Amino acid sequence: MASRKLSELAKTIRSKNAGVDRITFDVIFRDRANYELVKGSGVLSRASVAELYRIDPARITDFVAYDPAFAIKFTILRGRPSGSAGDSDIFGAQQYAPLLSVEVPVD
Repeated sequence: MASRKLSELAKTIRSKNAGVDRITFDVIFRDRANYELVKGSGVLSRASVAELYRIDPARITDFVAYDPAFAIKFTILRGRPSGSAGDSDIFGAQQYAPLLSVEVPVD
């Protein structure tokens, strides 16, 4: 089965703080076709995100496929508050990297 990386299909993949104890993620597509392909494939779901980030699914507070914007958005609880001792990414802006190489089946 052929596949493509999520980073090839999405226009924007990003993460950022959503308060001191959450990080929100956005995967935004240029067109409906790629959005529907990824949404329908199931490669981005609560379960797959929890597995990808090696977290308990209960840490995913929101998971939304937002059709009007061709976007898949989710929010996770941080392991420790932003800026606290041991926090490696105060802005939450580098947490999207594992999403880049997610393989999406294309046929």
